[in-house]
Amino acid sequence: MDDAPERQRWLAWVSFDGTGFSGFQRQDGPRTVAGELEAGWQRWLGESVTVRSSSRTDAGVHARRMPVVVQTERQLPAKAIVLGWNHALPEDLAIQQAEAVADDFHVRHDAIGKRYVYRIWNARARDPRRRLDHWHVPVPLDVERMARAATAFVGDHDFAAFRAATCSALSTRRTMRGVEIRGRAPAIEVVVEGNAFLQNMVRIMVGTLVAIGRGTLAEDAIVRALGSGARQDAGLTAPALGLELDEVFYGPHGARQGLEHKKLLARLEGLEPSAD
Repeated sequence: MDDAPERQRWLAWVSFDGTGFSGFQRQDGPRTVAGELEAGWQRWLGESVTVRSSSRTDAGVHARRMPVVVQTERQLPAKAIVLGWNHALPEDLAIQQAEAVADDFHVRHDAIGKRYVYRIWNARARDPRRRLDHWHVPVPLDVERMARAATAFVGDHDFAAFRAATCSALSTRRTMRGVEIRGRAPAIEVVVEGNAFLQNMVRIMVGTLVAIGRGTLAEDAIVRALGSGARQDAGLTAPALGLELDEVFYGPHGARQGLEHKKLLARLEGLEPSAD
């Protein structure tokens, strides 16, 4: 009886310019991050693999460090994963780091938090150099007003007013650890860190803050929207191109989440259908 080859499980951190991708999730036809990663692995090693990640970013959303997991029957060092896989990938997608993980590591359920950065170019004239990764807002924004309003997001709240109509999450409660406005016009960043996110949640949060900064929504609009749960009480959905997944956080290996918590998340599979 032949022994089955021992499989390795790798956690790789990838970065990409989302401009040319129809999101992360594999699709028939459109170009996606998962599709390019799997095709690159096939070109490199002639092995068919399935790549899974913690987030299903929308078309146009960027990532500085997105975690992905891949299983392989090849015995490879971490250096080979980075150099070899990168050699087979297009220039708008790259592996930054790789490490071996245990068989029970779950790239989504074991994540304990995420940080997103949203970039705004706040000037009358657009800047062609920033057309692919900034939202151009040509009217003046009151950054101090936005910063004061943003504090209402921090803490545990029902974010029903800050999700897309197509969001299928069974629970809309989320915990935001920080929402910070950085910089001044023309370059403004909204940095959001929380335990998990609903579909389009960060983009609606940013759209609401911009409306407050413009004066088209009251400074207490976030408090009212969190209380009402009504989508019409929040602002518009900011464009995808300004959003970047900056980091996904994990606890120490082997001590992230208890088994019962994992079972609960598995039952609530619709908890986080999209993270932008």
